[in-house]
Amino acid sequence: MSKTAGRGMSPEGIRAGYIAVLAVASVLYVASCAPGVLWQDSGLIQYRVWHNDIEGNLGLALAHPLFYIIAIATKYIPLGEFGYRVNLTNALISAFAVANLFLLLALWLRSALPALVGALSLALSHTFWQHAAMPEVYNLSMALLLLELVILFQYAKTEQLRWLYGLAFVNGLATANHMFASIPLACYFVLLVMLLFRKLVTGRQIVIMAVLWILGAGPYEWLIIKHIVAGEGFRQTISSAVFGVSYKQNVLNVSLSGRIIKENLMWIALNFPTPNALLAFVGISAIRSSCRKRWFANIILALSALFLLFAFRYTVVDRYVFFIPFYCMLSILIGVGAARFLSRRRNKVIGRAMIVLCLLTIPAYIAAPAVAERLKVMTRPRTIPHRNDYTYFLRPWKTGDGGAEQFAVEVFNLVELNAVILADPTTSPPLLYLQEVKADRPDVWIISVIGSTAGAPRLDGQTIDKLLAERAVYVVSPVKGYCPAFLLDGRFTFEQAGPVWRVTPK
Repeated sequence: MSKTAGRGMSPEGIRAGYIAVLAVASVLYVASCAPGVLWQDSGLIQYRVWHNDIEGNLGLALAHPLFYIIAIATKYIPLGEFGYRVNLTNALISAFAVANLFLLLALWLRSALPALVGALSLALSHTFWQHAAMPEVYNLSMALLLLELVILFQYAKTEQLRWLYGLAFVNGLATANHMFASIPLACYFVLLVMLLFRKLVTGRQIVIMAVLWILGAGPYEWLIIKHIVAGEGFRQTISSAVFGVSYKQNVLNVSLSGRIIKENLMWIALNFPTPNALLAFVGISAIRSSCRKRWFANIILALSALFLLFAFRYTVVDRYVFFIPFYCMLSILIGVGAARFLSRRRNKVIGRAMIVLCLLTIPAYIAAPAVAERLKVMTRPRTIPHRNDYTYFLRPWKTGDGGAEQFAVEVFNLVELNAVILADPTTSPPLLYLQEVKADRPDVWIISVIGSTAGAPRLDGQTIDKLLAERAVYVVSPVKGYCPAFLLDGRFTFEQAGPVWRVTPK
């Protein structure tokens, strides 16, 4: 496969390198993961794991059942607080992804140094590291994607069908975690058509692969079948499985604005603030000559382009997350570029310099919040108590970050007996976490779109007046988009009380 095959790293060396990278990445991510409850999507994940909920209520495309099955299984391990166990699960999954990237490059390039440069490029990239420090579903998808590419490389090297069978099953598992997997699946389908025409596989063997894919994707298929059987309709269920409840327009978007382009380029630069990023261009030029099977190089390049295209024109608020697959591919290209660069300049100092340059991301992330705040890069309509948005988003590590729990504790210490708190999806998870996991303030009704206290009523413009006559009612933020619209129609006033605002009729 690699034109250097037969030289360089031995199988024993590759195995030892894999274990070492896995161990070091595990230490890094365990040390930098959050200690407990978190805000918004990460807090929602903790809430769903607590309730053994593998489906959620945002549409099947956002169910991600495989991640929840793993997290629910590991939450019973008696190690620290429940929230920390969920966070720790994803930290170790992320280390597995980094080790898989090292393994792919080590098998391919037969050289430890370029493989390490590629693995470090991903491990220390902002968004991947950030999502290793808190519970999120994306890094599991990357661990499986990189495992798929290892398996695909082994097929390209040996042409043994067992590798294609394994590829089908692992991509099925990845589909059960996230629809990211549909992009490489399309590339694999084109490959299978090519192999079929060349008579390297048969129709019967492709059927076996399809069965294995179906088995891997079983958890997701079960949710789809459950909804169809429940009478939701085939078309509606498939739409939910592909787009979620309300994201079809975002997924199919084909327009770009100057602001989106600027923000996307800023996020990419934040993830690779090092001269090593230039090695990706060397990798692009060298990748075909480094592969004996050109189709393998073509798949790497196709995945790089497709993942970049998908994320670049995606318009959800947190679209920076959807660049993570592209960052994986970019790290592979950096590793290939490092190998080509080092093959022409046999100098150990240059190789060591590449490793040092990988570490430049750390001081960049230390400085980024202060620089961005001074430049007012991020503008938000509200301030969340106990959270500096610049630090929270721009520093990937979450070591010692207890802001979400501090917020919930302060709120519970403030509000009266039998109070009602109307919380938005960012702030409701820590409130629900303290109430349900730590049994704090069971008298309080927490009401939000992602989950509410058991027995809490549904509120609207007709029922709010009666509730206000019986209980103290609070909102976290009296701001459009974070507060129920019926409270902003001019009939109510908001009086700040610590981290929340009390609602009173005018």
